Amino acid sequence: MKKTFILLISVLSLIVYNAYSVDDITKAVTKGEFKKVGAAGGQFLKIGIGARAEGMAGAYGSLANDLTAIHWNPAGIADLQNMSGYFSYTQWVAGLSHNFAAISLPVGENFTAAAGLISFVSDKIPVTTLDFPDGTGNTYRYSDVAVSFTFSGYLTSQFSFGITAKYISSTFASLYSDGIAFDVGTMYDTGIQGIKLGFSMHNLGTEQEYRGVDLKSTKKYIEELFAAPQDIQYLASPFALPLVFRAGITSNVIDIQDHKLIAALDFITTSDVAEQFAIGAEYTWMNFASVRAGYRFGSDMFGFSAGVGLKYLTSGFSGQIDYSINPTFELGLVNRISIALNLGD
Repeated sequence: MKKTFILLISVLSLIVYNAYSVDDITKAVTKGEFKKVGAAGGQFLKIGIGARAEGMAGAYGSLANDLTAIHWNPAGIADLQNMSGYFSYTQWVAGLSHNFAAISLPVGENFTAAAGLISFVSDKIPVTTLDFPDGTGNTYRYSDVAVSFTFSGYLTSQFSFGITAKYISSTFASLYSDGIAFDVGTMYDTGIQGIKLGFSMHNLGTEQEYRGVDLKSTKKYIEELFAAPQDIQYLASPFALPLVFRAGITSNVIDIQDHKLIAALDFITTSDVAEQFAIGAEYTWMNFASVRAGYRFGSDMFGFSAGVGLKYLTSGFSGQIDYSINPTFELGLVNRISIALNLGD
């Protein structure tokens, strides 16, 4: 067990080292700082899910043990031994809302299946043109949707795995794109001071491309000629989804009768932004009330985060209500509220 633990720590260190080595090489080749911004579409796939996780600044890759594991690390779904449900609402910036709903069901003794739905939608946006800069009277919406199916289980008493297949659709006015992607993840419980390790890769899939009637038009090649207008087709460039690798470690700092303190650290490398670190902590009193805080390093939008949570227990089910607040550097506050329900406890 000690050899396995040392090996996993070594692999994590090597990944972090290689990530920074590649970044240094890129800077040297471009003779300056190179940023990968704009290299991928489907940006809503990077938005964190769940008030508990985001209250810890997203340091959740090795801690995820609820239905939000569909997003953070699908291997965490294996910890759900009863039928469970989950809903989360995020008040995003610029009038956008981010919603997540999921349900899980045990499959046999050691395996669990889950299904989830993510929606990221805007308010109505006025249509403007050069002739009507104040609006034509028409409106449109921006909408992203991801439908996911996860299968997870324990291969040993300490090692779990998970795989997620998801259908992703993006709609912008009359344009749309869709495709399939996969997430894979593992978790390992060392059995030492509650130390757990998590590794996952997200959005493994093919490129997508926008289609729709707005890419078709009728136009004269030369306006001065009396020739009939011709049908034209605008070309849409294909785009890749943001490929994400996440490695995390968590530990029980304090675990006594009525007090529990968990600390977690995640390293995240993404195909279209610089590497990031997230560190978070959660203090729980009497397995009832929790207080959380965290900080995300390397992000140009988020830094500090905080949240609270309350658990409830009845004779037939148990659940949890969580709230988190994430200040942005320039765009105001992001608020989240989540409700979890476990049947059979």
